[in-house]
Amino acid sequence: MTNKYLSYDEQRAPKVREMFTRLAERYDLVNDVMSFGMHRKWKRQAVRLALDGPKLPARMLDLCCGTGDMIFHAGELGARRIVGADFTLPMLAVARRRARTAAGSPDLVAADALRLPFRDAVFDAITVGYGLRNVADPRRALAEMRRVLAPGGRAVVLDFGKPDNPVARALYGGYLRTMMPAGGWAFHGDPETYSYIPDSLERYPAQRGVEDMMRDVGFTKVRYENRLLGTMGLNIGEA
Repeated sequence: MTNKYLSYDEQRAPKVREMFTRLAERYDLVNDVMSFGMHRKWKRQAVRLALDGPKLPARMLDLCCGTGDMIFHAGELGARRIVGADFTLPMLAVARRRARTAAGSPDLVAADALRLPFRDAVFDAITVGYGLRNVADPRRALAEMRRVLAPGGRAVVLDFGKPDNPVARALYGGYLRTMMPAGGWAFHGDPETYSYIPDSLERYPAQRGVEDMMRDVGFTKVRYENRLLGTMGLNIGEA
């Protein structure tokens, strides 16, 4: 069965935007429930990795920022200029409400990951959490990230992974295929909102594929780290 929010043609972006518009108001609650709160730990780790580059970053971009978790972590860690970018306005609206009491006074902008409205080499750190998998052209998004990353800067991509261990892979796949639709139905009255996750993973290249793409578009010192037996992946590259 084809997921109504997933396509691999010119409808990719409109369908993703439609889905996240529907999810926006309960997005954080559902993520906490479905990941048992672990997503917050992984996001903090991603931001720490990005801000622990070869030079002290002052300027950070969180791409596909959603409701803002990672930009707020960056503020807590002392990043001076923080920009969150997303193309789904209701998600940005939630982030703006949260930003009123957040550290770091982040800027929130509507932007497409494939056509970033920033000059070359203007950020010292870039993060993207659970967003690269949703863009129509991940390689192009990575190339845009590389373009706006300053020399010596670091980019970190956090997303669902593909475990090497067959037992972990089977248990993980079973969890996603049963619990994600159930959560979508319970919180949004639409199982396809969260069955989108395992469906979108089928073609997503995950840790190893993203590592190859980062090298292809010019990142250096490229590597990845697994979390929770490889069910989550952190891809790291530098400019």
